[in-house]
Parts: sequence; C-alpha cells; structure tokens
Amino acid sequence: MDFKGKVALITGAGNGIGRATAVGFASRGAKVVVVDHDKAAGEATAGILRQQGGDSLFIAADVTKSNDVQNYVKATLDAYGQIDCFHNNAGIEGAIAMTAEYDEDMFDKIMSVNVKGVFLGLRHVLPVMIKQGRGAVVNTASVAGLVGSPGMPAYVASKHAVIGLTKTASGEVARAGVRVNAICPGPIDTRMIHSVESMINPNDPSGVGNTYQANIPLGRYGTAEEVANLVQFLCSDLAANITGAQYVVDGGRTATGGAVSNSLVR
Repeated sequence: MDFKGKVALITGAGNGIGRATAVGFASRGAKVVVVDHDKAAGEATAGILRQQGGDSLFIAADVTKSNDVQNYVKATLDAYGQIDCFHNNAGIEGAIAMTAEYDEDMFDKIMSVNVKGVFLGLRHVLPVMIKQGRGAVVNTASVAGLVGSPGMPAYVASKHAVIGLTKTASGEVARAGVRVNAICPGPIDTRMIHSVESMINPNDPSGVGNTYQANIPLGRYGTAEEVANLVQFLCSDLAANITGAQYVVDGGRTATGGAVSNSLVR
C-alpha cells in the first residue's frame, strides 16, 4: 500500500479513526488534508503528520454546510491539484434514549452530520474524481448500519443510510474509474465508545466497557489503527476490484449476534 504521489482527504480527522487514518496515509507517502470542525484537534493532527515528515494541510469545516464542504474540496485542489483517496468519516453518536422518547432536535443533528455530511462529501468530491478518471472513497458507517441497537435510533438510522449512499454512489461512478466502499466498525477504543459507556451508566462506565468487551469474540475493543488499515487497503490498488461493499471490523461481534444489544459503534 504505497501512496507516494497521492492525496488523501479525511473528514473528522481531528481524533479517533480519522486521525489514525491520516497518520497511516502519511506514513505511506500520501499528502494528507485534515478536515475537522474542531480547529485545535485538526491542527494537532496535521502537526503530528508534519512532525513525522509528512506533507499535511488542515481545513476547518462544518460537514453539514455545503459551502464548507466546497471550500475543503477547493482548498485541497488549490494545494495539491488532485484527490485520490477520500475518507468520508465525520460522525457523531448523539444521545441514548428509546425511540418513543428520543429528542427530535438530537435526531435532526445526528442525521445532519452523519447522513447529510456524508452526502455533501460525495456530492462535491465525486465530480473531482470523475474528472480525474480515478479515485477511491471510503465512507464510515458502523455495525449499527447492519443491525439494530436499542437506545440509538438516530445513530442506527444514520449509519444504515450511509451504507445506502455507498451502494448507490458506487454504481453511478464505477465506469468512471471511481470506487466507493463503506467500513462498519464495531466498538473501537476511541472517545465515542467511552462516551456511550458513560451515558449508559455514569456511575460505572468501566463496567459497561467490560461487558461490551466480554461479548466480543476477540475479547477486546478494536483500535483506531486497525480500522485505519482497512481504510487504506480499500483506497489502495490492492482493492481495485472492490466497490459498493461494506466491510465489518468488529472483532467478530456481529457474526455472533452480540451487536444487537446497545452495541455501538466506532
């Protein structure tokens, strides 16, 4: 997986899976554009890449706003002239509550970031890749895009939608030399899963984590780096015949049915 001479654009790259993916691409020679709404976190990621000898640019953006998305695409092209790999990754978990009690504003917020944000990324990056005649997109879905998860109606709906967008877009652009796939992480050791643990039981989040991990066949949370490796594979020439697919990376949890009870996520 050699990305020398290529440009990788990553949203939600200020931390977690996005940051690990940025580090991975940079370590394999890519020029990396870091996008995040959190300026401090985004600058920190870009700084890490530059400290390690990489070529990186940070762009602050709200992925729910079309103007911001167009701006990060334009800034990438102005700086590097191309977009070879796009990790359409920004997302939020939201609150935990049963569907009959779920807050409408929270539902709208999650759908805006997790669905509209992914759509806008596709809407403005795909034309660039079509014009180039090449490119690979990886959308971040979740195991919650494959099964239900009580207490997370908005998140589950949003991640099912990401898989639908992935399948639709992949068929539209395949003949143009562009591939579109999705990843479905299970519980990954990042801020998001620890946030969920705390929401489920503020008095004993570590107990929630222990229960989660006990239900994973591999016996542990995944790491952001393990997910990043999958993203890089799907963007590489090794995956040249893969498009319209969703890849699960969850330590075997969905295979054994463990994802149906309040599982998250990334």
